Amino acid sequence: MKIAVDAMGGDYAPKVVIQGVAEAVRDYGLDILLVGDSYKIEEEIKKIKNFPRDKVKIIHTEEVVDMDDSPTASVRKKKNSSISVGINLIKSKEAEAFVSAGNTGAAVCAATLYLGLLPGIERPGIAILFPTLKGISLVVDVGANIDPKPLHLLQYAIMAEAYYRYVLNHKDRPTVGLLNVGEEATKGTEFVKETHHLLSQSKLNFIGNVEGKEIFSGNCNIIVCDGYVGNVALKVTESVAEMLKELLRRAILRGVLGKIGTLLLIRNLKKFKKDLDYSEYGGAPLLGVNGVVIIGHGRSSSKAIKNAIRAAKTEVEHRVNEQIIDIVAQQVTSAQNSPA
Repeated sequence: MKIAVDAMGGDYAPKVVIQGVAEAVRDYGLDILLVGDSYKIEEEIKKIKNFPRDKVKIIHTEEVVDMDDSPTASVRKKKNSSISVGINLIKSKEAEAFVSAGNTGAAVCAATLYLGLLPGIERPGIAILFPTLKGISLVVDVGANIDPKPLHLLQYAIMAEAYYRYVLNHKDRPTVGLLNVGEEATKGTEFVKETHHLLSQSKLNFIGNVEGKEIFSGNCNIIVCDGYVGNVALKVTESVAEMLKELLRRAILRGVLGKIGTLLLIRNLKKFKKDLDYSEYGGAPLLGVNGVVIIGHGRSSSKAIKNAIRAAKTEVEHRVNEQIIDIVAQQVTSAQNSPA
């Protein structure tokens, strides 16, 4: 299996990307296509002892999409960027997946333009794993489309169900909820109400509206929302997680008793940190495009890059897009033919 990786994407690229690639190759035995400035990539490779050079091929590009670049303009004007070239490696069948911690908008735009969408899908959605009291939940969309139609959210739910079942290896009938301001079907905007109707008429295991507090309860496996709301929820979650870590650190350092308590609880504290660490989940799948694309956090560490590559590998192995095409063909048709 060959996976293309954006060597220039992320706040700490290319250093942490190269480190993450080295770890992924050693652990998973993959072939990697590193896309980016070959000079900078080679300089970082030299710093890593026993780098698996025989498993890594460098694809040189001269342009980089910056984090503040316009997504559409970057794809149009920077066709030799690491993102555009990396996405096109999937199109040309030279790679089976692409991983990037770079400009999210540019990755979404390039994937949509160059790879196209799966049959029956009108808009792609970014799905992300949230830690909960009962394991993990999948939230979609968290930023790919901030102005969707109700049908798009139905499609998000269908795609997320396939990902939950075949990649996360969880239950066959994961529960699906619609993020809203209240649990009652009459709550929310007309957009949300229409979405609720479509989901309730589908073959999904739809449990109705869920409020924001349910994201972390684990009572709902898949939560759908528009990209605007989803991205706000994601950023708030990241902020709260960082705050909790800092408050815990301060409490630990407060006096001798705190330090003694830390020694007694060290194993549990490590588990706590791991549960809140986004790098454990690697990256977010871009669902709906005709190829496997994993989008990493801009602050991705080498561990996050490694796990994003693992996520890409797992999605390819489980042929999730084929599952999505089959399910969409069945469920969207059923929902559209249902009486209002």
